[in-house]
Formats: sequence, structure tokens, C-alpha cells
Amino acid sequence: MTPLKTTFTIILVCFLSIFCKAQTPIPSQTQDTLSILKLAVYDTKVMLKGIGHAYTGPLRWKKDDWIVAGTIAGGTALLYFVDDDVNSFFTKRSDDLPGVLDEAGERGGSPQVIYGLTAGTYLFGLFTKNQKVRRAGALMTSSAVTAGLLQTLLKASVGRSRPKNGEGKFAFNPYSGMPGFRSFPSGHTILSVTMAHAIAKQFDNTWVKVGVYALGSIAPLQRLWGGAHWLTDVALSAALSIVIVDSIDNYMNKSNVYPDGTKKNKITWNFNVGLGRAGISGTF
Repeated sequence: MTPLKTTFTIILVCFLSIFCKAQTPIPSQTQDTLSILKLAVYDTKVMLKGIGHAYTGPLRWKKDDWIVAGTIAGGTALLYFVDDDVNSFFTKRSDDLPGVLDEAGERGGSPQVIYGLTAGTYLFGLFTKNQKVRRAGALMTSSAVTAGLLQTLLKASVGRSRPKNGEGKFAFNPYSGMPGFRSFPSGHTILSVTMAHAIAKQFDNTWVKVGVYALGSIAPLQRLWGGAHWLTDVALSAALSIVIVDSIDNYMNKSNVYPDGTKKNKITWNFNVGLGRAGISGTF
């Protein structure tokens, strides 16, 4: 998909989400009386509203939101100083990476796997009329679509050189169409972290959440080992994923579109930046 088509698609989704009527919550006991088609139409409107909500989020940001955004930008800028060192560290150890782990990272963050998982989850919830699973599938699908469209647009418009090009971290060639200049953002990271964060929200058990995030981190690490992306690409992509999922999840909660869905525990994300360190920590 070209950047122009991606931009048009994002605008169209936002436009449609604005004109979609506000959803009247469907109590779980009413689900058995509704047809699969009516539930699908309802969920589609919810997902469109969620996607539009995510894209227009900055228009509603308050002071604290801008502080977080500034912290992310500042932390990313600091990581620029260690991009070369981190790339060297990972690529030198690429031969030590087990083949199965390398394959899991490559395939686990691919669009085919991610979108297949989101569609499968949603369709299972739809055809079994399980509202909790439908909500999870709707969150996963709308988040993946939002992140996928955004990363497609940014890859071409930013045009950052990949590490294995050998041209350095400051080399950019926007809209060149060359695969070697599509380093930011990391598509595998965005889709993998988006999926992991959306799935983790469905569980209350901390260890389950940790396990889900651990699986979601395989693809980002594999992109570093493979020399496909810089650390800053991966870190900022992960941050974008978290912001997107949280935005859509907050919309679903505040709009009460799935009133009997399990209330999700919030995760407080802290961006830690200091001398010799920069990272993100989550408090369950």
C-alpha cells in the first residue's frame, strides 16, 4: 500500500468513525436473541470508532499526555547515542541465536500471523456469541489495523536506512521505495507488541501477563539480531503500540460498548530515562 493510499485510508476510517452512530450497549443476556450478522455490524462500528479514536487521540491530549509524549521523544533521542553499540552487540551474537527462536521472531511478527490471530479470535467470539471473546477480538483487530496502517505510512515517509545497509543511523531517503530505507518503524515490533499488549489486557494474573509480553518480545529482539532495525526503531515502535492499544481500550471502557465485559486492570507505564539508562517499565 502506497503512502498516499494509506493516508487516504486513515482519513476515511476517521471520517466513517465520526458518522457511525453511538453504540447502544448490548447486554450479554440479549446476545442469544440477535443474529450473527447484527452482532458483526455492531462490532464493526465499534472497531471503526476505536480506530478513529486512536488516530484523533492527540486532539484530546491533556497536559499529562503531552508530558508522556515528550518523555518518549526524549528517551528515543537519548537511545540514538547507543544505536551503534547496541546494533554491534546484537549482530555479533546473531549466530548464537537458536534457529527456532529466529524463525519464531520472523514469523511471529508477520502480518499474516498477526491478522490471522486477530481474525480467528474475533470470529470465534462472534460465532459462539461470547461477548468477552468478541471484545478481545475487536480490541485486537482494531489495534492491529490502526498500527498496521500507521507503520506503512511512516516507513515510506521517514525512509530511515536499515543497519545492514552500512550507511549509518543518520541516513534517510524518504519515499525512495527501496526496502533498505524502511527501518522506522519496525513493522514486526509494532504488530507483535500491539498483539501482546491487547492479549495481556484480557488476563488478571500477573505471571500470565509476563508470559504474554515475553512472547511478544521475541520478534523485536529478532529484528535487532538480524540487523533489520536500530534500537530506536524498536523502542519507539513498541511505545506507539502501547499508546494505540490503550487508546482503543479506553474508548471501549468509557463508551461501555461491551457492558458485561471483564474490567481490565490498568497498567501504569513509566518511562525511565537517566544517565546510562533508558527504558519502559510497567506496574500491574
